[in-house]
Amino acid sequence: MEIKKGDKVKIEYVGTLEDGSVFDSTAIHGSPLEFTVGEGLLLAGVEHAVLGMRLGEEKEVVVPPTEGYGEYHNDLVKDLPRACFPRDKDLEVGTTYKMTLQNGHQYTVRITKIIDELVTIDLNPPLAGKILRFKIKITEIA
Repeated sequence: MEIKKGDKVKIEYVGTLEDGSVFDSTAIHGSPLEFTVGEGLLLAGVEHAVLGMRLGEEKEVVVPPTEGYGEYHNDLVKDLPRACFPRDKDLEVGTTYKMTLQNGHQYTVRITKIIDELVTIDLNPPLAGKILRFKIKITEIA
């Protein structure tokens, strides 16, 4: 039976970057990933890849940014005054921080630079603009 839209499936996967470094896998999480194909809860490239696969089948797929975490947008890099952050928080370059904006939306931002009282944040997802590679194995189709 080939996987089609609406099927509930379980997959094992390993996600790597172009340099071969692993950024995610079901081994890290300790169990297969279960999802319903076509619900749009996963990266589009992964959902498209499983269509037509069969139980036990394995596949390697390259996911471009447009079907992954999106393109990198320079306009999502912002400079904010240090006063925007709680004084009791130690800020360090490379760390992530949850911020609530004036519109009430919460975002996870990555701190990319700190110069005196100016903090540069990046609102892009960490894997935005990256080409991703996945090894996928179908372990269950319901």
